[in-house]
Amino acid sequence: MSAPASDVRDWDAYAERWAVAHGGYDPRSAPQLVRGWLRMSYELGAALARIGVRSPNAVTVLGLLLSVAVPFAVAAGRGWALAGAVLVLLSAVADTVDGVLAVVTGRASRLGQVYDSAADRVAEACWLAALVVLGGPAWLAAACCGVMWLHEYVRARATVAGMSDIGTVTVAERPTRVLVTIFGLLAAAVAAVAGGWQDVTVLAVLVVMAALTTVGFVQLVIVVRRALS
Repeated sequence: MSAPASDVRDWDAYAERWAVAHGGYDPRSAPQLVRGWLRMSYELGAALARIGVRSPNAVTVLGLLLSVAVPFAVAAGRGWALAGAVLVLLSAVADTVDGVLAVVTGRASRLGQVYDSAADRVAEACWLAALVVLGGPAWLAAACCGVMWLHEYVRARATVAGMSDIGTVTVAERPTRVLVTIFGLLAAAVAAVAGGWQDVTVLAVLVVMAALTTVGFVQLVIVVRRALS
């Protein structure tokens, strides 16, 4: 059964609830890229709620399965990195839409947030595994994964310790990681079709990812130290 339009929270009401769940950070004041991504996800989630899709956890599982499929897709052979890029995009959309559904349908829960966060970390590991399958060095991918996870862990622990909001929007937030992965897989697909340089392309992608995640982590640590000292 579809939900009446009046039962689905509008953008402003959603943004206020989203801010409560994210340390008071208002998505309406986010940088244009992040704000645009969140607004697009809101519109998709609200549309799904209106046609009767009301299970955030089901969407979380779907997004995770799409991410798990990424390394298998790119292993299929030359040019299949393009399919991997599409899967990452769909997974990222599902990951954001599940949170939208939880808020606009009134089904947000603390346990759901834990599931969502865990699914995000597994998804990112799968994306990096795909870059390794394409020829990237495993040690560099593992380092990127470690810093990504540490970034989210430090922010979560700082919030528990008393930091009143998310601290800061770093250069390595999840939307940035999604975009680097997608464009990296697209570049790898082009390199494979062109007949070479795929290994070098994937290495360059991982170097960029490593640089961004390191800088982002340092940004976060500086803000956390100021907030908790």
